[in-house]
Amino acid sequence: MSSRTLGQLLDEAAKRFTNVGIDSAPLDARLLVACALGLDAGQVIARPDQALTPEQCRKLEEMVVRREERESVALILGQAEFWSLEFTVTADVLVPRPDSETLVEAALASAGAKDGTYSILDLGTGTGCLVLALLSEWPNARGLGVDVSGAALDVAEANARQLGLQDRARFQVSDWDADVDGRFNLVISNPPYIAEEDFSALEPEVTRFEPRLALSGGSDGLACYRALGPAIVRTLAPNGRAFVEIGADQAETVGKVLGHAGLWVYTVHRDLAGHTRVIEAVRGHGP
Repeated sequence: MSSRTLGQLLDEAAKRFTNVGIDSAPLDARLLVACALGLDAGQVIARPDQALTPEQCRKLEEMVVRREERESVALILGQAEFWSLEFTVTADVLVPRPDSETLVEAALASAGAKDGTYSILDLGTGTGCLVLALLSEWPNARGLGVDVSGAALDVAEANARQLGLQDRARFQVSDWDADVDGRFNLVISNPPYIAEEDFSALEPEVTRFEPRLALSGGSDGLACYRALGPAIVRTLAPNGRAFVEIGADQAETVGKVLGHAGLWVYTVHRDLAGHTRVIEAVRGHGP
C-alpha cells in the first residue's frame, strides 16, 4: 500500500472490506484513513492526491487488516460516539449502540426538571455510557455504576474523567446490587439478553471481539432479568423509576419476569426502528 495516494488507498480499503461482506465499507474506509492521517472524514475526501508517509501507510494497513478480520471500527479506533459524546471502548466492554439512547431519552422525559438532584444506579455499567449520558444532561445529579468486571470499570472511570464527570460519577465492583447500599431515584440497566441459540446469528464484530459476559442472557435470554428484577426492587426509592433495555421481542417475557419480582411495567419505549427497546417500571403491581 506504500506507493499509493490517499484516494487510491481509500478505494482499495473499501474494496477489501466489501470483499469480506462489510456493508459499511466506504464509510469504514474513510474513518480508518482519517485516523491514520490525523484528518477528519471531510479532509480525506478533499485530498485524494495526497501522498502518505511510510509510517502512515503502515498504520493504515494494520487497521485495514483488523477490519478485514471483522473487528469493529469502534474497537480499532478505541472510541465510540453515544449521545453525541465520545466514549473510550476496549475489548473489555460492549460498544455502545444507538438503540440504547432510547433509555436515556426515556429517563430524561420521565424526570422533568433538568436541575433535579437525582441519584442514579446503573447496574452492569460497562463503558458507563448510560449513567454518564444522563449526568451530562442533569448537572445536579449523581450516579453510581456497578459491574462484575473490574476491567470494564477501569474503562468507565476513564470515560468519566474524559467527560469531566468524575466528581459526580462513582464506579465499583458488584454482582448486580450485592455490594450496593441505599436507594436511588433512577435504576437503569442494559443487561446481557442474547439467548444462547441466537449467538450464531450475530455479526462477527460482536461474537469475535466483544465480551460474551456482556451479551449472554443464558439459554432463554432472561437469566439476567431474573437477577435484575429483585435487585431493582431492593435499590429503587419508593417513588423512583427503573429503565431496563430489552431485546426487540422481549417486552412481554421480561415484563412478566420483572412483575414476579415486584415491579409494575409503567410503559414500554420503542427505538427509532419501531422495536420495543426499554421497559419503564416502578415498584408495585399497577395502579
